Amino acid sequence: MKDEEVSRCQIQEWYPRFKSTSIKTVIHELPESFVDYLLDDSGPFLLPLSISNNDPLPNRIHKPEEEEDYTISEQSDNESEQTSTPPPPPSFPDLESEINKSIETLGGAIFPKLNWSSPKDSAWISPNGLLKCTSFSEIVLLLKSSDSLIHDLCHAYDSCTDCNMTRPARFFLALRKWYPSLNPAMEFRCFVRNSILVGISQREVTGFYPILVENKDNLETVIKNFYVNNVCTKFESESYTFDVYVKKDEIVKLLDFNPWCAFTLPLMFTWEELESEQRSTELEFRIVESQLGVRPGLKTAVPYDYLDTSEGSGWDQFLRNADEELRRQTRSSGA
Repeated sequence: MKDEEVSRCQIQEWYPRFKSTSIKTVIHELPESFVDYLLDDSGPFLLPLSISNNDPLPNRIHKPEEEEDYTISEQSDNESEQTSTPPPPPSFPDLESEINKSIETLGGAIFPKLNWSSPKDSAWISPNGLLKCTSFSEIVLLLKSSDSLIHDLCHAYDSCTDCNMTRPARFFLALRKWYPSLNPAMEFRCFVRNSILVGISQREVTGFYPILVENKDNLETVIKNFYVNNVCTKFESESYTFDVYVKKDEIVKLLDFNPWCAFTLPLMFTWEELESEQRSTELEFRIVESQLGVRPGLKTAVPYDYLDTSEGSGWDQFLRNADEELRRQTRSSGA
């Protein structure tokens, strides 16, 4: 896999050409100062100072004195003066104004995405427990709380064989229209090898959906036709994956492109299977066929296809830390 293949999968690169078959999206280039803010973990967790009086989230500064277990330690007056004043919150008024206007044009609610990824691992921290955002502050809360977005910011090209890039030259924030009625059963990941569609997988593998069993053959035909008519001659890479959503009227909407292998999980397949010569021309559609085939959920509430939990991976360490935090909280609640 080369740098250019990864770069093609950035939403600002592919969306303009596939706009008519995708979901409505508005894309903003992010100033480097905002990227620096997302990467900065040297101080307290600060949300940007909002220019809107109607923002549902207050301007937040982490204040230890507001915590229940906070105790005041003895210190000199000089030390107190040095530590009592928190740093001022950052502010991005121009970016906030532009983004809030775009949210209005998209119906008042969106879900955010950087060049490649959405902050799915931080949905738990949002007021609604979803990626649904109605303001700039809600978007920033998700982005700033996400560990998975470090991939976009720092590691997107790590698996490339030419290794000419360490990060994209520019970062973008895509605001994608929020559709409350979307059925997760109707999302699918499609695998293209050497310009041939070789695999389709149910994307939400943590659930069994009888409707998929009943309509498997028809769904395969619908998705294959969409690939032939709308994707195969327009996307320049030879090997890649793309995600789609099939509506009730069998209209297919393009959701995303991802590189072949790299950080993209194969879901119901393995990469060894997908790369085998026996699968060079044969299309296979895999779904969870029964309740016994459901993949176990993860306590982080992160979708299965977003995680590499192999030993030594970033998420492996994240889960270890989560276990330790859970034990700590259990001990504290029992005290």
